[in-house]
Amino acid sequence: MATTNTQTRDRWNTLHKNGPFDLKLFHDTKLNRNLSKFESYNAAATEIRRLIRLADNANERFRPMGSKWSLSSIAHCKDRMVYTPRLNLKFALRDSDIHVNSPYKSENVFLFQCGNVIKEISLALQKKQKSLKTHGASNGQTIAGCISTGVHGAAVDVGSVQDYVIGLNIITGTKPEDVIYLERASKPALHDDYIKNFKCKIIRDDDLFNAALVGLGSMGFIHGVVIEAEDMFLLHRCVKKIKKEIALKLSNTLDFSNFDPEFPINPLDPNQPDYKGVRPYHFKVYINQYNDEAELPVELIYKRDFFPNYQSIYEDPVPNMAQFIYTDLIYTLIKFAEKVPGSIPALINLLKNSIMPKEDKPVMGKLWEIFWDAQYKGRAFACSFGVDHTNSEKALKVLSKVTIDDGPIPGIFAMRFVKQSDALLACTKFPFTCMIEIDGIQWNESDGLISLEEYSDRMIKALKQNNIPFTIHWGKNAKWDHPGLASHMFGNDAHKWKQLRAQLLSTRMQKVFSNKFLDDIKLS
Repeated sequence: MATTNTQTRDRWNTLHKNGPFDLKLFHDTKLNRNLSKFESYNAAATEIRRLIRLADNANERFRPMGSKWSLSSIAHCKDRMVYTPRLNLKFALRDSDIHVNSPYKSENVFLFQCGNVIKEISLALQKKQKSLKTHGASNGQTIAGCISTGVHGAAVDVGSVQDYVIGLNIITGTKPEDVIYLERASKPALHDDYIKNFKCKIIRDDDLFNAALVGLGSMGFIHGVVIEAEDMFLLHRCVKKIKKEIALKLSNTLDFSNFDPEFPINPLDPNQPDYKGVRPYHFKVYINQYNDEAELPVELIYKRDFFPNYQSIYEDPVPNMAQFIYTDLIYTLIKFAEKVPGSIPALINLLKNSIMPKEDKPVMGKLWEIFWDAQYKGRAFACSFGVDHTNSEKALKVLSKVTIDDGPIPGIFAMRFVKQSDALLACTKFPFTCMIEIDGIQWNESDGLISLEEYSDRMIKALKQNNIPFTIHWGKNAKWDHPGLASHMFGNDAHKWKQLRAQLLSTRMQKVFSNKFLDDIKLS
C-alpha cells in the first residue's frame, strides 16, 4: 500500500508567496517502492480514493498540491490538500502497448505519474534520446499542474504543454470503477490490454478529453499523464535588440519571411544555418512600458537537429543561461531591482529612466537546458492576458496605458506567441495567441500604489472597453471574481465545460473537487 502522513496545518503558501492560504489538513502520500511499478501505481490510486472518501464523508473539499507554482489561488483548497511530487513513477511503452489505430509511435509514448516535475521528465526522456516538445519558461512544475492550468512557452508552431498530452488517468471518486483512462476517440493512444494494468475503466471521447485537458484541478484527481515526446533536438538562442516597429510588426503578423535576425553563427557549427526568412521556434518580445525605446529586446530561438558536440562549439548552456538577464520575465525584472534593493518607488523610478540592456551572446542547448531552473523564488506577481496575435500591438498599448496612468506598477511586459490549443478552456484559444504578461515584485499598501486586484480589474475593463477578446492564464494573478469573467472569455465553451464536468463527476464529487477559485469564476 501507499502511505499517507496527514498533518494539521493552519496555512500554506505558493512558491512566490501569493498567500498565505488557510488549510485544515495536509496529506503527504508516498509510494510503496517495494512493489512492482504497476502495483505501486495502483496502490497509490487506492490510497487517493481513500483520501477522497475521507473528504467526502466529512463534507469537505479535496485538492492536489504540486509544486505550488501557480500565482493565482487555483490550487488552493481550505479543507484537505494532498502533496503529489512523491508520486513520480515513469513508464515507457512498447509496440504491443499502443492501440492498433493509434497515430503515435511507441518510441514516443510515455506515461508519467502526476507528481513528476518537468525537469525530471526531461532528464528521463533524455536517456531515451527523446525530448518534450515544449514547456514553460522554467521547469519546476508538476506535469499535472502544468496541464491543469494551461502552461505554455513561446513555441509559435507547437502549442502548450497540454497539446502533446494524448491520454489521462483520472480518479473521479471513491470506488474502484471511478478510476478511468480517458483519451480521444479520434486518436486512440493505448491498447486496451495495456490499460488493464492500471485497473481503469476506458473512456474514449474527444469532447470529454478536451474538457479534462485544462481541467483547473476540478475534473477529478489526475493520476497519470500520457504524452507524445519527440526526438531530442537543440535550440539555438540569442536575444537581440531590434527596431520597435519591426518587433511589433512581427508580433502582429508572425510573418518572418523578410526578417533577417543577423544571428551570430559559430564558424565551427557543422550546418552553418541561415535563419533569414525563417519563423523561429520561439519568439518573445520584452517591453519596458515606462521608457519608449526605439529598440526592443527580442528573444529568438531556432530549432536544430541534435548533434552531440554542440557544447564544445557553443559552450555549456546551463551556466550561460544562469548569467543571462532575459530568461523568465520576473528574473529580468529582478536584475533591474538589484540596483535598488528593497525600494518599490526607487525601482519604478529606475524603470522610468533605464533602457533595456543588450545581450547578444548566442547559446545552444537542449530544451531543458535553455528553459532552466527558476532563479527567483521570492515574492512576485504575474498577470497574463491572451489575445489574438493580430491584436497584440493594440492590446499592449491598452494594458501599458492602464499600467502607466493608473499605476505605476513595479513590473515590465513581455509578449509570447503560441499555437492554438484544442483544450476547451485553454488560455491559448486563438489561432495564434499572443500572451501579454506583466511580471514584477509584489508591493504593499504602504508603497502608495493601486492594489494588485484593482490593477487587474482595470486591465480587464480596459480590454473590454476596447473590444479586444481575451483570455487570462489560469495560474496567474487576476481579479478572478470579476463578474461573468469565464463566460466573457470562453462564451459557450464555459457552459459546455460545466456540462462535461457533470458528465464525468457525480454531484457529490463535483462538490469535493471544487474550490473558491472555481466558485469565483462561476464554474463550480
